[in-house]
Amino acid sequence: MRQVGEILGSVWVIGSIVIFVGIVAWAWSARNRRRFEQDARIPFKEKD
Repeated sequence: MRQVGEILGSVWVIGSIVIFVGIVAWAWSARNRRRFEQDARIPFKEKD
């Protein structure tokens, strides 16, 4: 039973790293760049 816990712990760490890298790749993709640049300017826009 101890081995199962160790394996699940390793799988959890590897899965977390894969998810993190996927999110970073998504955020840095050129497809999202324009949207993120527009969203970054929101605090500086004047209110009507």
